[in-house]
Amino acid sequence: MTTRYKLTMAYDGHLFHGFQIQPNERTVQGVIEEALKKMTKGKRVVVHGSGRTDAGVHAKGQVIHFDYPGKKIPAKNMMLALNALMPIDTVFFDSEIVDSNFHVQYSTKGKWYRYIVDQHRFTDPFNRFYTGHYPYPLNIQLMQKAAKDLIGEHDFTSFAASGGQIVDKVRTIYYVNITSDPNNKKIIFDFIGNGFLYNMVRILVGTLLEIGNKKRPVDDIPRVLAAKDRQEVRTTAPASGLYLQHVFYEDVPKKYRLDLKKD
Repeated sequence: MTTRYKLTMAYDGHLFHGFQIQPNERTVQGVIEEALKKMTKGKRVVVHGSGRTDAGVHAKGQVIHFDYPGKKIPAKNMMLALNALMPIDTVFFDSEIVDSNFHVQYSTKGKWYRYIVDQHRFTDPFNRFYTGHYPYPLNIQLMQKAAKDLIGEHDFTSFAASGGQIVDKVRTIYYVNITSDPNNKKIIFDFIGNGFLYNMVRILVGTLLEIGNKKRPVDDIPRVLAAKDRQEVRTTAPASGLYLQHVFYEDVPKKYRLDLKKD
């Protein structure tokens, strides 16, 4: 007899070697499973994540599920028990008991990633693990114009890093927004889609930065998409600026569905 729990969590990815468990490495999955092992007095409970964030990538809305053996624990108590066993760079902030048909990865309707770029001339020692650094001039309007070409369903082969296991590279991007925070000298990129390929968001950011710096034409994205060739875009923004912001398990709100809007 097991009970399936769905929990939402945040973590500082700086000292994690990604989400997925790996031998001799500190991972998010690993620390959660170690905590559950203590709670079950030695039984392994397999933790599933909505996505496998890479080393150094952060999450403000990662979602996990697991099947807990034995006596059912109220959802809130499960969250409190896990938080008592978590390291200081990890926290759970929502918990619920779900049907056994729910799967944290296969039940998703969309994901929201945010990327933060620091534009100070020199690297900020206090932000270096939490932003990308790009001290060169950027034209926000050019990046916003180029981002419109990413909206909709496309084959994103050109924007997928080698090493990914997924053959089908077709994804739909619902929403892209690029904003400036001049007081803190930051540029914020938001991407919402039905799914993202290995390093895809970081490669998209790198490409948009090139456009903003006028190293690449503003109308270059349709050509790059059509090429289906990773060699067309070689820049990948650092992992430090990437955040898994939210995972949607209900339909993505219409305000984020730019793909549905007609000119």
